[in-house]
Amino acid sequence: MQLVIGNKNYSSWSLRPWLLLHANNVSFDEVHESLTQHQIRERLGKYSETCRVPVLIDGDINVHDSLAICEYVSEAYLQGKGWPTDTKARAQARAICAEMHAGFNALRGEMPMNCRMSKPLNISDAAKADIARIESIFNQFAKPDANGDLRLFGAFGIADCFFMPVASRLNSYQITLSGTAGEYIQAMLNHPSYLTWVEESLADTEIVPEDEV
Repeated sequence: MQLVIGNKNYSSWSLRPWLLLHANNVSFDEVHESLTQHQIRERLGKYSETCRVPVLIDGDINVHDSLAICEYVSEAYLQGKGWPTDTKARAQARAICAEMHAGFNALRGEMPMNCRMSKPLNISDAAKADIARIESIFNQFAKPDANGDLRLFGAFGIADCFFMPVASRLNSYQITLSGTAGEYIQAMLNHPSYLTWVEESLADTEIVPEDEV
């Protein structure tokens, strides 16, 4: 199985399925593609007609889109454990992942993921509203898992993977959240698989100017 990903310093979409696979010890090979614009459609078009990353290739199965990949991994390799077992919690987890997948445009635009970045940032009221909504989600759904670590819905899963890039962004731009939300972010920043991602991202010296603030 192969996972085609972009530069680890910048590619929030790649981080999500990578984190789910890595944290669950699912064996896969990484295929790295630069996110610079030089011949990007030709390079990424080899894997998917969307010309975007990530893309999962598992035998004759080719899955693009980070949410679809996570769904596939959960079904094919995790016996469905990517989602909560409780019906209500599972529906809520899917809802907030869909919200993350399609929304928070101000935050995305003004605060691109950049693991090397560490500086405060002036942001718009729209981005502040996005952050307030995220704080509400974390305060509502972050619960201790069996080891006492805060995870969304009380067990590491797809929802955590989908909001991990947000935790990374808030850390990069020195934005703190209150209450359980702040504790949850710190717990996720200390997740062993995320620490591996960051270590490897810092070893990649490529600069993508359009993703630098």
